[in-house]
Amino acid sequence: MTQEQAKSRITELKEKINYYNYLYYQKDISEVSDYEFDQLLQELIDLEEQFPALRLSDSPTQRVGGIITKAFETVYHKYPMLSLSNTYSQDELRDYDKRVDKGLDGESYEYICELKFDGVALSITYENNVLSKAITRGDGEKGDDITNNAKTIKTLPLKINGNSGGSIIEVRGEVFMSRKVFDRLNKEREDIGEAKLANPRNTASGTLKMQDSSVVAGRKLDCFLYALLGEGLQVKTHEEALKQLEEWRFKVSPTYRKCKNIEEVIEYIEHWETKRFELPLETDGIVVKVNSYEQQEVLGFTAKSPRWAIAYKYKAENAATVLKEISYQVGRTGAITPVANLEPVLLAGTTVKRASLHNANEIERLDLRIGDTVLVEKGGEIIPKITGVDVMKRPEGSEPVKYITTCPECGTPLIRKEGEALHYCPNERGCPPQIKGRIEHFIQRKAMDIDSLGARTIALLFEQKLLNNPADLYKLSYDDIFQLEGFKDLSTRNLLNGIEASKNIDFASVLFALGIRYVGRTVAEKLAVYFKSIDHLAAANFEELIDVPEIGERIAESVIEFFKDPENNRLIEELKNAGLQFAIEEKEVVVESNLLDAKSFVISGVFSSFNRDEIKEKIKNNGGKVVSGISGKVDYLVAGENMGPAKLEKAQKLGVNIISEQEFLAMINQS
Repeated sequence: MTQEQAKSRITELKEKINYYNYLYYQKDISEVSDYEFDQLLQELIDLEEQFPALRLSDSPTQRVGGIITKAFETVYHKYPMLSLSNTYSQDELRDYDKRVDKGLDGESYEYICELKFDGVALSITYENNVLSKAITRGDGEKGDDITNNAKTIKTLPLKINGNSGGSIIEVRGEVFMSRKVFDRLNKEREDIGEAKLANPRNTASGTLKMQDSSVVAGRKLDCFLYALLGEGLQVKTHEEALKQLEEWRFKVSPTYRKCKNIEEVIEYIEHWETKRFELPLETDGIVVKVNSYEQQEVLGFTAKSPRWAIAYKYKAENAATVLKEISYQVGRTGAITPVANLEPVLLAGTTVKRASLHNANEIERLDLRIGDTVLVEKGGEIIPKITGVDVMKRPEGSEPVKYITTCPECGTPLIRKEGEALHYCPNERGCPPQIKGRIEHFIQRKAMDIDSLGARTIALLFEQKLLNNPADLYKLSYDDIFQLEGFKDLSTRNLLNGIEASKNIDFASVLFALGIRYVGRTVAEKLAVYFKSIDHLAAANFEELIDVPEIGERIAESVIEFFKDPENNRLIEELKNAGLQFAIEEKEVVVESNLLDAKSFVISGVFSSFNRDEIKEKIKNNGGKVVSGISGKVDYLVAGENMGPAKLEKAQKLGVNIISEQEFLAMINQS
């Protein structure tokens, strides 16, 4: 294929993939199967690898992330991102309307109402229709350049579908994390023994400032657009701007409405007061804007906010009810989670019977007592929470809640590690919820993906003493399963086939399935790629582990502790014997030169021209060898920014050549 032919095919593939992405992520339409879509994407990847000059920033292949950002550059906004004045009162809203009427000298006007989503404001610039920069709101005058992270948002076009009519335009939107994604993320954190995240808004904000864009891509952020700015735009009202954004395939919330007067605005506010809880994301109010851009100019600005817009904020939903009791749940890792059981109360359109209490510190802070009248709130949180106690209604003689000291399931004394908020049951191999929880984790979709097996069947097999650890799954016979309640011939064979098929699951998934504390799916992938096999990982020392990108001391210590346990090693041997994948095949090295022949390198720190995997591949492609630990046999330490001082000190002590990224590039004639 010639370069011209490749260019034509790449253009065609990009248009198809962008269109299918638009249908899937914004219209909930799957016009092609996942397999067909993946085939198109893989063809595009292959062509861009074959013709790297044709790989442009607007390609769908650039959404997967993988770029490490050492620091976020501060950028001034071309158009300041001012905050809006707020009100919680309908009377104040009517007063605002009177000020608008006065400011326009009685000229007729109309409003556009939009839901105020609880996310992170973002300004995105497009030059010649291609996304060039994404800046956080910051202080309104300047923000952080998070372009690489913004490109991972699937609903944000990398290229405008159509002609923007100007060389530079700016769109503004609210980046958010849906409730569904937030719940999934917290489930994953619970799986690996991490504390749950507080709310979707803070999580979205923190995600946008992560250094590794591949981690950001995995968080599945979304974005609703609400503003269009630029010179030469053929729009005269805010409504026209929203419709233009929709035409260009930006994601605009369909909940906006044009209102003829302030009474229609108030009807809109009342309509969404409870209906907003049916949405897949958090909202905290309504934004009211004068529709006409010409009238917006007439009204102008105060020092802090526009006179042509105001935000109506809903008060946080709360209710009073009685605390009946506190129950304690045991998770897969042995973490104990206290839950408040309440007298049922209507809150935000749903009946609430339970509320999260998080940990012993929270119970102590609230000074909770059984029988207390408590205030329950459902504001920016997914799970209702107790925010206070009405001590005037406290029953006489009540005693502060004493946190349990033994496991509610197996009676083992609980432990609490220094610096941690959670209590744990240490009886991991004898505590039923932990045993069943580990197997449930093992078979989940992102691990061994045995979809014909669920929690109920695991419980039945456990009760029959047929299942006590993941390796027992591969010993199950037809008769073991067929005799279970609800199983017939077909369902029995489906389960056995699902177990057999899991033997082909890749090493990274198997590693995640083992349930090493703090080793989530992303960490498992990094460890698998770095060490290539379970045997190499098991033999790694602390220094070798923290040399892996994104692997900190806590994860390294947890991995070492896991492989110290003879029971864990015995489990791995059983799974190996069952035929599971505990290694990955090395990629074929593309030889570029022998400039680094017989030279060994250690990589440490963050680099500007490469991510860690890329610089290692470059060393191998030029004949060199990458090793994980510093020793006297190492020829070079390639030192990036923020490398560990211990590694640097050891290299200096052993006389290892320490070179910069620029010096490394010079070695392979790429400076």
